[in-house]
Amino acid sequence: MGLVMPDFGLLFWMVLSFSLLIMLLKTFAWKPILKALTAREESIEKALQSAVTAKSEMLKLQAGNEKLLKEAMTERERIVKEARELKDSIVRDAKNIATIEANKVMEEAKSAIARERTEAVNEMKAVISTFSIEIAEKILNEHLSDSKKQKELVNNYLENIKLN
Repeated sequence: MGLVMPDFGLLFWMVLSFSLLIMLLKTFAWKPILKALTAREESIEKALQSAVTAKSEMLKLQAGNEKLLKEAMTERERIVKEARELKDSIVRDAKNIATIEANKVMEEAKSAIARERTEAVNEMKAVISTFSIEIAEKILNEHLSDSKKQKELVNNYLENIKLN
């Protein structure tokens, strides 16, 4: 059983070397490791706090963005409504102006037609009177060339005239 049970000398040196190793590790390695772990823990805590702050700010920004989006949508709808009203107003005004202009043109055309008609009637009267005078001249020249015919014409006119 000597193999399983260590010797007192071996056990003493093992405990002594292990104790020395623990002291050396505690002095030179444990403090820097703990210091590094503490620093790491603090940086993680700061990162978590920053993440929470960033998340809250992001939520605020998101709420602000939603508010701005709603305002922009409302403004867009207002602008579109105003544009439609303006378009309708312009179309209505254009129709009114076109109707007024059309009526004006129609009245001017009617007056021009009436004026031209009057001028044409006057011109026709002038032409007809000229023709009538020429025909009357020719007839009178023919009738008055003979003295017998002249006397008959005068007597005929005298008979047709009624005295009051």
